[in-house]
Amino acid sequence: MVVGSVLVAGGTGYIGSFTALALLEADYKVVIVDSLYNSSIEVINRIELISGKRPAFYKLDITDEAAIDKVFDEHPDIDNVIHFAALKAVGESGEIPLEYYRVNVGGSVALLRSMEKHNVTNVVFSSSATVYGDATRFPNMIPIPEHCPIGPTNTYGRTKSTVESVITDQIEAQRNKAKKAGKSGEEWNAALLRYFNPCGSHPSGIMGEDPLGVPYNLLPLLAQVAIGKREKLLVFGDDYSSKDGTAIRDYIHVLDLARGHLVALNYLREHHPGVKAWNLGSGRGSTVFDMIKAFGAAVGHDLAYQVVERRPGDVLDLTANPSLANKELNWKTELTLEDACRDLWKWTKNNPNGYNQSPPKEFLEELAASRKK
Repeated sequence: MVVGSVLVAGGTGYIGSFTALALLEADYKVVIVDSLYNSSIEVINRIELISGKRPAFYKLDITDEAAIDKVFDEHPDIDNVIHFAALKAVGESGEIPLEYYRVNVGGSVALLRSMEKHNVTNVVFSSSATVYGDATRFPNMIPIPEHCPIGPTNTYGRTKSTVESVITDQIEAQRNKAKKAGKSGEEWNAALLRYFNPCGSHPSGIMGEDPLGVPYNLLPLLAQVAIGKREKLLVFGDDYSSKDGTAIRDYIHVLDLARGHLVALNYLREHHPGVKAWNLGSGRGSTVFDMIKAFGAAVGHDLAYQVVERRPGDVLDLTANPSLANKELNWKTELTLEDACRDLWKWTKNNPNGYNQSPPKEFLEELAASRKK
């Protein structure tokens, strides 16, 4: 039985695709929209292979309001949106800021306008821990709680915090409008999910992260070193005040993160909280050198790296305090850093060309056997 219908904007991307899979497995109907700018249509086939269900798909640009209108017109049952569609590289955002604002902020405005026209009232937004900026500038803010003041240090983070404000203003305006008309307005809700560093792949080895061009995240870069596509990892700075001089991040398995979106959506539908922000992280900080060691252990040998200068906008420590999500959403991470490294290595080693190749035959056979159980 279908429990609800969700538009997943940016649903062929890394986190979007795993969330679409989690939604289908929880009996939601899923409609994916994506421009395929940094993802592959093959993702739809992989989602179907694992879940046995195929999401509807539309290729469109998130800034194209008329195209979004058409999707809502064709699927009048959609009553929820999970919004991932964005450009997402911190370094690149400082080089082409106007493009980041056009897509991330302008695209969000187009989506919200279309939602309002079609009376789609719940939105889960893929925000980021980068909205906090350098939380070490305040006492007792590491690990970072939701009440840490917002203060992003890079363009990407500023686009995310801007969209959080836009969503907050829109939900509050719709609730006020409803109240003036003598209604409760409680159907208008938003979850702002500030997440930390997603990593890992599907344990089947059939779905994973496959960025087009140069990956910007640590683990996919390490995976390219391990498979020989890249000579070494560049470590940006070893002069931070951490145990080994490298920056500290909170890594979260993509399966745990996808489940976080599912439970946040369910919370909006059941509790009608208005606008609510939650951190999705493990609460465990790992340095860059910790990660090189952990992934090297999964691969079975040391990985080459070179220390270079810090990147502008990078901060010392982005470790989550996830206690609010633990308590209110009854969500916490279940998978370890070791699980993430093992799953990523299985995906990378067996799919060196990512989605540009068929998955290994034995993986498909294992998947088919697990379905029959």
